[in-house]
Amino acid sequence: MNIANDCVVAFHYTLTDDNGVELDSSKGQDPLAYLHGHGGIIPGLERELEGKAAGDELKVTVQPGDAYGELNPELIQAVPREAFQGVEQIEVGMQFQAQGAGGQVQMVVVKAVDDENVTVDANHPLAGQTLHFEVSIADVRQASEEEIAHGHVH
Repeated sequence: MNIANDCVVAFHYTLTDDNGVELDSSKGQDPLAYLHGHGGIIPGLERELEGKAAGDELKVTVQPGDAYGELNPELIQAVPREAFQGVEQIEVGMQFQAQGAGGQVQMVVVKAVDDENVTVDANHPLAGQTLHFEVSIADVRQASEEEIAHGHVH
């Protein structure tokens, strides 16, 4: 069976950046399973998997616009240190939940700290990066009616 909308696809992958540094992998784990055509993986990778079948192996390069987007400088901002009441030690790399403009919860990463401000970044950690995948398709099957109705694999 070839990968098409409403198929459950299970695949192994290794993700690297432009320098060949491994960012993520399914090695030693179950394959990643998703419902094709329902936005469960980044668009650029999903598009490249279309039409493939179990046993296929491929290398895919996905540009930022088809992955986690370009780096948005508006999502990097200095916040007064007082906004972090109750947090004694704030260090670069720490993650916090923040409330976005529309009231949604979003993760921010601390990029810099000084006596008055904490600079946080709400971009996805992989925003602005070209992603390189090595993929091995383990299984493709038709999704159940329940999986299609719920929009994800059970």
